[in-house]
Amino acid sequence: MKSSSSLADVKNVMFILDSTGKRRTLWRFGYSARLLKTNHFRTAASNTSFPAVWMVLAQYSGRIPGLSVVVKKNSFSTMPETVEDKANLELYSPHPEVRGMTVLNREAFKRTVVVPVLKVKKEIVNILLKSLKHMVLQRPGLKRVVEDPEDEDSRLVILDPHKIPEFSLAESEREVLKQLNVCPEVSKYNLELTYENFKSEEILRAVLPEGQEVTSGFSRVGHIAHLNLRDHQLPYRHLIGQVIIDKNPGVTCVVNKTNIIDSTYRNFQMEVLAGESKLVTKVKENNIAYELDFSKVYWNPRLSTEHGRIVELLKPGDVLFDVFAGIGPFAIPAAKKKCHVFANDLNPESYNWLLHNCRLNKVDNKIKAFNMDGRDFLLGPVREELSKELPLLKEEQKTSFHIVMNLPALAIEFLGVFRHLLVGEPCSTAGLPTVHCYGFSKHDNPTKDIQERAEASLGTSLDGRCSTYLVRNVAPNKEMLCISFQIPADVLYKRPCPGEANPASKRLCTSKDFSEEKLLS
Repeated sequence: MKSSSSLADVKNVMFILDSTGKRRTLWRFGYSARLLKTNHFRTAASNTSFPAVWMVLAQYSGRIPGLSVVVKKNSFSTMPETVEDKANLELYSPHPEVRGMTVLNREAFKRTVVVPVLKVKKEIVNILLKSLKHMVLQRPGLKRVVEDPEDEDSRLVILDPHKIPEFSLAESEREVLKQLNVCPEVSKYNLELTYENFKSEEILRAVLPEGQEVTSGFSRVGHIAHLNLRDHQLPYRHLIGQVIIDKNPGVTCVVNKTNIIDSTYRNFQMEVLAGESKLVTKVKENNIAYELDFSKVYWNPRLSTEHGRIVELLKPGDVLFDVFAGIGPFAIPAAKKKCHVFANDLNPESYNWLLHNCRLNKVDNKIKAFNMDGRDFLLGPVREELSKELPLLKEEQKTSFHIVMNLPALAIEFLGVFRHLLVGEPCSTAGLPTVHCYGFSKHDNPTKDIQERAEASLGTSLDGRCSTYLVRNVAPNKEMLCISFQIPADVLYKRPCPGEANPASKRLCTSKDFSEEKLLS
């Protein structure tokens, strides 16, 4: 089927000469290419009839006095026909022969493209670069200025072909060059691009099969880059790892998660894809330093903002119970804020690194650390401390108690422990502990879902008594949320029956499991 077309569809070089011999285009004379339509050729570039286009140009040139049409195919000396469609794309695409590569060969990425350059006296290169910095080609590892092989006193400034689509500078740039006494003529230059000049996503897009998802993002944990590769990317995993090391200064080890996070100790198996197999690393979060073995403990740099948000809620003198403390991203900043901190983790490795980081940050005398199951921690040290401190609270006192439960896969199931955790008359409402409990949700309404699940564990309604905060999107249709609420008095307290004597206060930490000597040694 034939259809109308315009000059914009034609891939050959065309221009118009006026009576003075200067090249001009119909566009500059106010004739939009869209007006030059013909039904004599198809729209596909491969089917375009070049003589037919010439005929159309000739018809319009006769209507403009003093103009004649000259059409040349593949012959313009300073504007190659491929600049718009091919050369520009090549700036962002390595050599096509790298497709399917599984062992990185950096030499195979070399290719030569044609780019515009300006010839400039070397004395004014820096001035010119400042004046035309928006026009200069920017590529990783690329020199913007190169030697002029024909003139040792001049340099060639490489320009971005995207900014000069016709290898012709606009009037504003010409005026700048005129003031600097620089010839505005733009010449072509054969630029060799190498592996160093391409970005990681450009390299991986060229290597992986066309149409497949490209992974260039990762979590950074000190010198370690952590990937979660898809199945179709696994044949290229070692190449992907090496590219990430090459393109990210400071990364010396790349690992890929090979199974889901273990819900018991919150760690996962991993494979080292490239670089050194050193998995003990240092990180800094919210101006606090931590050290850890990434293969044995849980650490997620995407939770930095959330850690800071919770710590911001605390005041000096408040009490924090961190039920699933990990290596201390809640506990240590809270201790530095002069809070009283009780931190627990079931994973022995996390517990040991928690103690290490307490000493590293000089808060080891401000944190009581425990290596217990979360339920045992709540039923033991947390209950004991609340039983001791809450009855002593006075209305005017401003001490707050916070319980952080950051184990999104399971934490909501632990909320049932708070049912009748304490015995006796309730303290003042202001003194009731505030819980910050994390959970995952794949529900269409994740806020409603996490509240309903929390209510089911507590056995009471939280309507009007809780707030829910969206922490982050974990995966498609999977959210991580934090629900915060004060434990209702009728949930937390079991009131003694009339006539029943109040039980004597007992200290639960007299056993060796709770001895401070063991915990902080």
